[in-house]
Amino acid sequence: MASKPGIPKGTRDFSPVEMAKRNYIFDTIRSVYALYGFQQIETPAMENLSTLMGKYGEEGDKLLFKILNSGNFMAGVEFDELQEGQTNKLAARFCEKGLRYDLTVPFARYVVQHRDELTLPFKRYQIQPVWRADRPQKGRYREFYQCDADVVGSDSLLNEVELIQIIDTVFSKFGIRVCIKMNNRKILTGIAEIIGAADKIVDITVAIDKLDKIGLENVNTELAACGIAQEAIDKLQPIICMKGNNDEKLAVMRETLSESEIGLKGIDECFFVLKTLEKLALRNQVELDLTLARGLNYYTGCIFEVKALDVEIGSITGGGRYDNLTGIFGMPGLSGVGISFGADRIFDVLNQLDLYPEETGVGTDLMFVNFGEREAAFSLAAMTKIRMAGIRCEIFPDSAKMKKQMSYANARNIPFVAIVGEDEMKEGKIMLKDMVKGEQRLVTPEELISCVKS
Repeated sequence: MASKPGIPKGTRDFSPVEMAKRNYIFDTIRSVYALYGFQQIETPAMENLSTLMGKYGEEGDKLLFKILNSGNFMAGVEFDELQEGQTNKLAARFCEKGLRYDLTVPFARYVVQHRDELTLPFKRYQIQPVWRADRPQKGRYREFYQCDADVVGSDSLLNEVELIQIIDTVFSKFGIRVCIKMNNRKILTGIAEIIGAADKIVDITVAIDKLDKIGLENVNTELAACGIAQEAIDKLQPIICMKGNNDEKLAVMRETLSESEIGLKGIDECFFVLKTLEKLALRNQVELDLTLARGLNYYTGCIFEVKALDVEIGSITGGGRYDNLTGIFGMPGLSGVGISFGADRIFDVLNQLDLYPEETGVGTDLMFVNFGEREAAFSLAAMTKIRMAGIRCEIFPDSAKMKKQMSYANARNIPFVAIVGEDEMKEGKIMLKDMVKGEQRLVTPEELISCVKS
């Protein structure tokens, strides 16, 4: 017997019920983005590798899925080159394209490519899949959807405020309690300066961003392995272990970074955003977290990450300010800020907490039983009027036994069944059966519409 086919690790199939839930997620996020004036775009699943490489740091570049060139991709490659085993060099020869790692870099490419068509500031949202050659684990997939919103062409911190409002609104609609964590890359740069390790800012941010995953001791070991002096690591400890409310943390850091101009600017930016949010009655907590680093190299200002409070899972939303992402594509000086909802992790959280509305899984409202050609023709005419009233209905395609047709309706959780035989056709009426209550009555098409809608 042939073995069952499978799918790659880190990917998933979704059933009709699961797709109804996922569409609830996408539709909710889409509706909130629209409320705040964002417009939708889409970009290709694959980009030129020259667009993607070097934008995510060394760690991110390793996780790019590369696509082999068409035809004889090994043309021109010498045997000696293969024996040397320089995989990165060979990949550059074999592959000109790759699957997108996120939606932000393709968006930056889009902005530069279509600059003459855009009105700035440009507020876009994008809901599409991305791919990462990561090790699959709980809550981490190789193929997953991101739901991004970005504003480019504006330096205003009101954009950061608005994006946090969007996060708060979305998770309030889902009924998920979250903590919205915020930091600023300028603060992290200032910290690197005052501990005497300004040239190690990337290593520091990559290491402390793993604090929740690997713990303080392992973070310190990683910092030392990157060549950061023990004295600098010791100075870092009270900062990354700091407790207190947002005002207390800002006050301590303002004093700690008093000699760092860029660090103080980061403090001021966080202060403005947090104080503005205090007046907006958010339903979820916003916390200044000095260990939040977000490993992507293009962030330059405020950064965000969202943690679910009632489920053990990684970040379910993230984002931040990037001052010059488009500069790498020949359009310097265009500032932007954005967020990304992790739809797949949100899907898992909603499943674990059972927070989907009851109507989410509802598909067909009404099924017509099929007794034969004449009855089916009568039913199809009635269904045209019923569908125009917004009721989702279908007819069983075969004139099978009644038991089989009713079993199908039960298996599909269809709440109403319409029965049309000789007597019903003579009267121009339909026998409507309520599958939940087990009751049935003879109704006109207009009465049927009213019954099903109510």
